[in-house]
Amino acid sequence: MTDRRVVVLVVPASGDWAPPGRDPEAWRLALAEDTYEVLAGLDRVEVAVAVVGADAAALAEIAALTWPGTPVYAADPDRPVLSAIEQAGTAAAVVAVSHDVPDLPGLLVGKLFRALGSADIAVCPATDGTLAAIGVNRPTAEWVEAFSPGFGTRLAELEVVKPRRHAVGVGPGWHRLQGLADIARLDPGLEGWDVTRSMLSG
Repeated sequence: MTDRRVVVLVVPASGDWAPPGRDPEAWRLALAEDTYEVLAGLDRVEVAVAVVGADAAALAEIAALTWPGTPVYAADPDRPVLSAIEQAGTAAAVVAVSHDVPDLPGLLVGKLFRALGSADIAVCPATDGTLAAIGVNRPTAEWVEAFSPGFGTRLAELEVVKPRRHAVGVGPGWHRLQGLADIARLDPGLEGWDVTRSMLSG
């Protein structure tokens, strides 16, 4: 492994919800585009995008939202996070980020990389109990490979299976946009999330 650090945006193949009057597919793409822009603005990291179970057309649709040269590839729907991480190449540490955090502070991603200095896996808990981001040291520890965490994993589940006290690093939490109630968590005063903001105002 090299000392490369990679952040992978993980995007579902289709949208499963949207605010009233909005198309779920357009909403999925808006969230993904804004989250990608957060990650693309980070210093000293490479950015890739993994689309869960995607075909060529779905990959092209997401690639159109990214900067030229950004790797875009399909992730295994049976183990989307680890599949996305494994395809990041020879990086020593990879952080996978859910697509539905368009206002995520980039600082939180940096904290996960720092936590991986001593942990096998580092997570950013979401306010609903799921995970907004998952960082993994490479090569992946056997227990992480066997458990295969995803964004729907609960922190308590990791605490049960971890093999030693500091195997799981926990960074500051954030919120995901998984339902209408979550819209209220967006701060209009924060810069960014422009596409999501436009959809909501339009």
